[in-house]
Amino acid sequence: MEISVEQIKALREETGVSIGKCKEALTEASGDMEKARELLRDISAKAAAKKADRELGAGVVASYIHSNNTIGVLIKLACETDYVAKNDDFMTLANDIAMHIAAMGTESIEELLEQPFVKNPDVTIMKLIEEATLKIGERIEVAEFVRYTV
Repeated sequence: MEISVEQIKALREETGVSIGKCKEALTEASGDMEKARELLRDISAKAAAKKADRELGAGVVASYIHSNNTIGVLIKLACETDYVAKNDDFMTLANDIAMHIAAMGTESIEELLEQPFVKNPDVTIMKLIEEATLKIGERIEVAEFVRYTV
């Protein structure tokens, strides 16, 4: 089956994954976008596993304060380099995870990683991090967080 440039572009824009990986996933999925998304999730998990032994020397501290000012979260999201720590996608990931922790009342990193993401329940926080690892190209890890409530 012929994979169109438009299909590759659409998958690339949706996932942020490289054009080559998008084309590979679409080809393997015979043009089926949903299957291609699943394949990219599997590729993301494998990419994250390959990077698991890399040293984390940078990151960001992000915060989220709920609109009623009764819940707040500080999170330290770690990565390998300062370059990635300043990346908008990385910073958005940190903020999204902080917001998730506030919304879900999460108490531990282990619990956090298994939870369905509040903005997209089809994806766990672990999968969200794995997808970011594939997109950004570095190991990413929730180093620590604290959730405050009144």
